[in-house]
Amino acid sequence: MLKKSFRVFALILAGEVVFLLPFVLIRVFRPTFLKVFQITNFEIGSAFAAYGVVAMISYFFGGPLADRYSARKLVSLSLIITSLGGIFMASVPSIATLTILYGFWGLTTILLFWAAFTKATRLTGGEKNQGNTFGLVDGGRGLIVALLASGSVLILGSFLPENVESASIGELSNALSMVIVAFSVFTFLTAGVTWIVIDDVENEEITTEKISWKGVKNVVKRRSIWQQSLILLCAYVGYKCTDDFSLFASEVLLFNDVNAAHAATVAFWTRPFAAISAGYLGDRFGHSKLTAVCFGLIIVGSLIIYSGLLKPGFELGALLILASASAAIFGLRGLYYALFQESKIPVAYTGSAVGVVSVIGFTPDIFFGPMMGYILDSSPGATGHENLFGILSLFSLIGLFTALNFRSKP
Repeated sequence: MLKKSFRVFALILAGEVVFLLPFVLIRVFRPTFLKVFQITNFEIGSAFAAYGVVAMISYFFGGPLADRYSARKLVSLSLIITSLGGIFMASVPSIATLTILYGFWGLTTILLFWAAFTKATRLTGGEKNQGNTFGLVDGGRGLIVALLASGSVLILGSFLPENVESASIGELSNALSMVIVAFSVFTFLTAGVTWIVIDDVENEEITTEKISWKGVKNVVKRRSIWQQSLILLCAYVGYKCTDDFSLFASEVLLFNDVNAAHAATVAFWTRPFAAISAGYLGDRFGHSKLTAVCFGLIIVGSLIIYSGLLKPGFELGALLILASASAAIFGLRGLYYALFQESKIPVAYTGSAVGVVSVIGFTPDIFFGPMMGYILDSSPGATGHENLFGILSLFSLIGLFTALNFRSKP
């Protein structure tokens, strides 16, 4: 039992830390990031697209790779290589170099990491506790990132003058670089933890054959895999929209850089409770049913934002709406991979199933970054943010109908 607890902790830690540099940084500090790197929303969206293109290829090949090699080796190597990219980011490179860096991270965080991490999580959960385990791991990831995000805001603030609005670009650049270095060091150290602890999961089913496409051929024949892929795609659009929370707080609610970053961390703090609760309820009432409920809540929250009701002076109400929408978005993260058990995917083909579902489900990494950048840049101020959440409501509606019609049979 103690070994399993350490294994779950290692999965929780690795599952979030590997994405600190590519995603968490800009999710928390988007206004500061855009100022320091002197780029537009569309330009950073294009860098995300480079990540997405490489990631799509990596998802496809990463599945069979995870069915062939141990999670311990793949996860630890991924963390080490990913941390090295922080050295380049801390130097505040040009947008061209930044785009290449995101492409590099698409390789290190997906090809080596994602399918291996997901398979290890499924094996840890056993046959009857998929929702609990995925919910616990993602909820734990939420707690880790909430703590790190809150700590990183304190780091940023400690390197800025007391009057944050008077900070120069040089001061903002130095403060943001310190956060990047801290994230890089933490990522590197986490590799040591996974190397020591995830060794206990080596009872996983690993084929002795060379990398094979048999698992891929098996899972693509299942209707449930394509439904699950669409559910993941719609859920991931919601997750990508959380990148806008700090900029929304800055441009619509008129918060300064530090307060806007604090507003973004509100979303992170909902994640532990939402993912764990959704996983538990999914095991009890059905993962697809709870998935539909979460999409319904996202539709309500995104339509309120789309309506334009959230303005300066309504800060508390705005934060409550953002927190509620975040709870539903992060609840989905405790559910969409648990659907593998509901659709009866063989454990031996988990890596391949993750690869196929992820190739489709994570395509927002390619198209949604530039789309979001264009929407925000072409309609400055509140209008751009409202249009963005209007689009989220449409994707959530598709996710809702797909979840309601989810079928467990091939």
